[in-house]
Amino acid sequence: MVQGNPFLAKWTRGGNLLCHGEWIISWQGHPLVLPESRREKDMGTWAIYSIIDPEDETFAQGLEEDEWIIENVDWLTDLFFDHQIPMESDNYRLFYQAVNRQDWRCTSCAGCM
Repeated sequence: MVQGNPFLAKWTRGGNLLCHGEWIISWQGHPLVLPESRREKDMGTWAIYSIIDPEDETFAQGLEEDEWIIENVDWLTDLFFDHQIPMESDNYRLFYQAVNRQDWRCTSCAGCM
């Protein structure tokens, strides 16, 4: 049996108001309280964040999985500890993958253009 990602991440805004949202993230259905500095901004994960050309890697931004985990390991470890999430490398990767699907940049929606 294939198990899904135990993390569920959602950015609360869509359309042309992405920058006015916040993260809602849970672990196995239990809500996580992110550090205040992370709640209302993009996560910095890698993707092509261009509404003009979503296939052009020239517009890629952010850190890929391994780099991102290294860069963010301190606050992630605190988050995992606070919520009794096992501090296993797979969980760090699953967290990245969950937020990466919902991550955004100011250029993602063209709302400020």
